[in-house]
Amino acid sequence: MLPGGPSGSASVLTAVREHLITHLGPEPQEASVTFLGAAPIRILRFVDIESGLVRYASLGCSADPMGDPSALVPDPTAPRAELSLVLQGGVDGLVRALAVLAAAPAVEGLVLSEGALIDLGEPLWPGATFTAVVLREPEIPDVELGGEAAPVRIFRAVPVTHTEAAWVRLKGAGELEDAWAEAGIDVTDPARRAVNPGLTR
Repeated sequence: MLPGGPSGSASVLTAVREHLITHLGPEPQEASVTFLGAAPIRILRFVDIESGLVRYASLGCSADPMGDPSALVPDPTAPRAELSLVLQGGVDGLVRALAVLAAAPAVEGLVLSEGALIDLGEPLWPGATFTAVVLREPEIPDVELGGEAAPVRIFRAVPVTHTEAAWVRLKGAGELEDAWAEAGIDVTDPARRAVNPGLTR
């Protein structure tokens, strides 16, 4: 927590970065993606040698509260968020897509929330069958900022196929997650097969 609340975007991002390293460390690899009219989004890459899992986390989305990007004075109590995405072994070419997703609140006014579906309409990385992500419950605690600022939630962004995205729109993310469990799907496998929830019941 920042004493007296966050003193600015840089302080918020410093707190989030330290929180990520505390829970996902060691020191990550880092890349930066810049979008016209928006602050850069950094993507941190944490590698767990023992499990083979690679955790990607955005850093930049939480610099400002989410809401109307055209508002002259942002609501300081509005929600803040970052995204994480976990894959076995990692993949090349994911950084830009994750940065685009994390920049959506600043660029499009999107408010990230659990259960939300964000569809890029193109592969998340070269050769991927996944074109969207569904946001699920964070795997690490929120980042408490203090003062009147809302805590930063770090949602899990789970890659989904076009078929799975259509199911989320019809039935919700919870139904899809149940279908993954029934079919024994490991959502961290970048080469996993798609599941058709309608055929698993």
